[in-house]
Amino acid sequence: MRNLIQAEPLQRGALAAHEQLDGSHLSEAPSGLRPLIRESWQRSASFKANPDNPAAPLAIDRSELDDYRRRHPLAAIMPVINKLLVQPSHDSGLLVAVADEVGRLLWVEGDPALQRRAEGMMFVPGADWSEATVGTSAPGTALALGRGIQIAGAEHYQRAVHAWSCTAVPFHDPDSGALLGVVDITGTDTAVAPHTLSLVEATVAAAQAQLRIERLQSAALADKPARRRQGSTASRAEGPAAREGSLYRNSLQLLGRDQALLSLEGRTVVLSARHSEILALLSTHPGGLSAEELSVLLYPRDGSTITLRAEMVRLRKVLQQLNPGAVPGSRPYRLPLDLAPDSAQVLSCLQRGAHRIALEIYRGAVLPRSEAPGIIELRNKVSSLLREAVLTDGSAEALLRYAGLPEARNDVGVRRAALRLLPARSPKRAAVVADLERLEAELRA
Repeated sequence: MRNLIQAEPLQRGALAAHEQLDGSHLSEAPSGLRPLIRESWQRSASFKANPDNPAAPLAIDRSELDDYRRRHPLAAIMPVINKLLVQPSHDSGLLVAVADEVGRLLWVEGDPALQRRAEGMMFVPGADWSEATVGTSAPGTALALGRGIQIAGAEHYQRAVHAWSCTAVPFHDPDSGALLGVVDITGTDTAVAPHTLSLVEATVAAAQAQLRIERLQSAALADKPARRRQGSTASRAEGPAAREGSLYRNSLQLLGRDQALLSLEGRTVVLSARHSEILALLSTHPGGLSAEELSVLLYPRDGSTITLRAEMVRLRKVLQQLNPGAVPGSRPYRLPLDLAPDSAQVLSCLQRGAHRIALEIYRGAVLPRSEAPGIIELRNKVSSLLREAVLTDGSAEALLRYAGLPEARNDVGVRRAALRLLPARSPKRAAVVADLERLEAELRA
């Protein structure tokens, strides 16, 4: 039976909606589209994605791709993806793609004949398939929404993709919850069959479970007495954190938390408020900081380097128990491994114009109660850049989502911008108007 989203009336409605597209300008909210597709088109238009581009751009040079893939945490799940999706797809007219957290394709496997056809629209490793670049497509839109999605034929924003259909599901780190990427099936009708979404969701769940098991096994090996006795610098450099193709993405969650959540090599710990501040500052200064520099960024008033050194001793003990390879060096204080704070992930997305993904990652201000000068600077930078991006390019949906953040509770400008973009008959207008009336009343009081 033909899938509902491929039904002729829906496809005719999508084709009719394309007639309302003038370059990258969408004159009005197009009718004939499913609501989530309509909202994605509106985001695509706000990104200035061009529906007439014949192909996606190459975002990662092929000379750099192998090294990037080898180091990416999704490399560890490829055996599961190959077994459950790629091998069955070789003769089924399907392609299996895995992309990173900003929509750049890392692997495209499956039916060889279909791979050759897909090259014509640059559905190839290294290409950028984010919503901001190609508009509505399963990989980019699944990342934007943070959930699985199916897109058929003319529902794609880019006209060159109308012969294709696709299903995609985001992949989250099983320990930290960080967005790592997306798994996609692309092809013809089979790619959006009713069972395909469940198949991809089950594959992602299996891959997450396998990743978690491998991490636990690796952690157990690291805990053996023989490994604990290896205290030399050389042995530390050869530990799990330094191996290429690591199963882990070391992460530091700062957004919306008073105490950071640190994940290293599959182990997670909640840090004290002061240790959260120190690691946040060191992670944003990979070249290192002297004791004097770190003190200035850490303490609201004149801070003693003696106090700082005592705090560093305590932090080193915490990290030594978690992962000896993560203990900071001194003179200057510097982290010996890459630590990806979620605040940096938001800034990276904003630099690429992917404010919808940034908003998905953003869970609130950086360590909101911290009074450390360096943290206040970082907090204000992330928050102000996100607000500016949403105000400049955001859809009504993005503006309303931003308005729901604690820091935007009294933001009149964001609500007025949302009101300008909401359709006249939208049921969401009443709540926005009520919010504005409340804020205006508070200003008059």
